[in-house]
Amino acid sequence: MTLLAQAVVVACIVVLTAVLVSTLLALKKTALRAESVLLQVEREVRPMASQIESLTDELGKLSRRANDELARVSVVVRRLDEVSTKVATVLGVVGGFTRVGRAVGVAAGVKKGLDVFVRRLKDRP
Repeated sequence: MTLLAQAVVVACIVVLTAVLVSTLLALKKTALRAESVLLQVEREVRPMASQIESLTDELGKLSRRANDELARVSVVVRRLDEVSTKVATVLGVVGGFTRVGRAVGVAAGVKKGLDVFVRRLKDRP
């Protein structure tokens, strides 16, 4: 190999070494920066994780209370349904009585009227 070829190869090796060293230094700087960012994120995430855990517990408690309240409302609605059914039955019976009562009243009135009419007919000379 000639002296010129050897010089070119040595120059390429020196350039590649310089590029590799600068790349490794940049990679080291990036790794250090990533480590500091990860530490900062970890410091901020831990309190938020505990807050999220407490919020989850509170949400569970609220959910249980809401389920209990819905169960109570369901009982009240069932009772109201039973009461409204009984009231409708009573009103139907009362309505039947009033119709019967009216018919009995009319019949009593007609009977009284006939009695009066017959008495007057008998009392006539």
